[in-house]
Amino acid sequence: MDTTTTWFVEALAEKGINLSPRQLEQFELYFRMLVDWNERMNLTGITERDAVYEKHFYDSVSLAFFVDIGRVKSLADIGSGAGFPSIPLKICFPHLQVMIVDSLNKRIGFLNALVEQLGLDDVACIHGRAEDVARLTAYRDGFDLVTARAVARLNVLNEFCLPFVKKGGLFAAMKGSQSEEEVKEAATSFRELKGVLKAQHAFRLPHEQSDRGIVLVSKREATPRQYPRKAGTPLKQPIL
Repeated sequence: MDTTTTWFVEALAEKGINLSPRQLEQFELYFRMLVDWNERMNLTGITERDAVYEKHFYDSVSLAFFVDIGRVKSLADIGSGAGFPSIPLKICFPHLQVMIVDSLNKRIGFLNALVEQLGLDDVACIHGRAEDVARLTAYRDGFDLVTARAVARLNVLNEFCLPFVKKGGLFAAMKGSQSEEEVKEAATSFRELKGVLKAQHAFRLPHEQSDRGIVLVSKREATPRQYPRKAGTPLKQPIL
């Protein structure tokens, strides 16, 4: 193994996540496809191999350091972009049933090709706005764990994501850094959307040392009928 792969394997093993040769192959194919497709469409500004493994792959899997993914059956990833965090989590935890929602059809095209090439089962890639997809009976109040990675401020993310979480389930907002101000600002949206702040975790990426934060929100009750509001409204008029 080269130094990047060795570091990645050892760093995850320290957290109790042991990768098989097949899983390592999947991560390497993911990297190659990401860089290849990125030449034709804007998927990421990060293409250097060490950086992809740390800032995308390790960062995505870091959710499993704070949430027992082994007990999660269904995962919805909202605004996934190039598949983060759901695809790295799916590689590490093949039992997951994953739904990815993204508003850009080109990205869904990449994700469908990626899922096929990696040989991943039980991954559905849905083209649509979160506000519209969350109103569909098949997905509303339906997932054990819902994720979003650096998509918007927390009071907006709550409206995008909590409608997908089942009662008793969990929403994990993966942020660039912890912000007490952002969490306080989201207090009204927690109440309106039947969420309760469960925990906040802060850590740093091991090499680059950039800050990361994960906000965990429990869902107490089914989403009130008026949420989410029509597409575009949560960003323009956040719940305050």
